[in-house]
Amino acid sequence: MSIRYIAILDYEHLDNGLFLTSFAKAISSHSDRGLILHSDSTYTDRIMQTGVMREEARVRSIKDLNHRLIALLADQGVSAVGINGYQKELLSAGDHGVVVDTDTFSTFPDQPFLVVSSLIHSKHKAHPVAAPLPSIASALAKALKIDETYLFIRSDDGDILKKVLPCNLSDVSDRESFVQDNVPREFHSAYSGYKLTTPSDFGNYPEIKNVTKLQ
Repeated sequence: MSIRYIAILDYEHLDNGLFLTSFAKAISSHSDRGLILHSDSTYTDRIMQTGVMREEARVRSIKDLNHRLIALLADQGVSAVGINGYQKELLSAGDHGVVVDTDTFSTFPDQPFLVVSSLIHSKHKAHPVAAPLPSIASALAKALKIDETYLFIRSDDGDILKKVLPCNLSDVSDRESFVQDNVPREFHSAYSGYKLTTPSDFGNYPEIKNVTKLQ
């Protein structure tokens, strides 16, 4: 099994059709294999409007989104396998964070791409629970020895495809404002070590020029 990078799809991006289409096109140009990690989206709220409680709605939302992402990638000619983190206890809630079953990961073939959801196993509950993306990403990167993890810029003006980014966060005069405006909300307090880019620039992997190292 060879996974070169982790690409993270957060809450906001998962409800942005323009972003998702651009992301899928970017993935289709990659020769290296990656792992795509995702959470839920505003789809959770739409399920709740039918009378479903939030916890159950979130689980249903994440499962559905896993299937939808596989279909979206297939439309761009990308072969991918969808996995919910709790399946086979691949990801579990441990006493000190998220635990990764590396033995199970080692049984996966070298292709295709893996699309992994944030639903993980919990020994304290009879159903899967949604874990924070930063916790899962950190655990996966460490356990699977993956050096590069990518976040994608957030934008309120829809200009997510062509924004020019600084090379390093240290080059930015107002770091706090840059993080608030560009880094996904779920990572505002846990962005160190990640790389930030646009979905279109991600298509140039591994030679991405428009990328910010968040240090």
